[in-house]
Amino acid sequence: MIVVNHNKIHMETILIQITSSKTLKLLEDLEELKLLRVLKKKVQPEVELSKKYAGKLSPEVGEELKKSIEKSRKEWNRNI
Repeated sequence: MIVVNHNKIHMETILIQITSSKTLKLLEDLEELKLLRVLKKKVQPEVELSKKYAGKLSPEVGEELKKSIEKSRKEWNRNI
């Protein structure tokens, strides 16, 4: 995005999401005309947290955590 202010040009970086192949083609055409510059064409998809952190806890720590959660749930249910 280019903002003109008192005869000075201020360039700003923005993030956009491409919704169709026509949009990408239009951006590429604007880039050829030197009206904008595409900084990054491909963005890595976000990894699901369950996949990102799978296997990060040792089995022992995981078991302790599971027992602690079960214990707190029983205590919580008992107090209702």
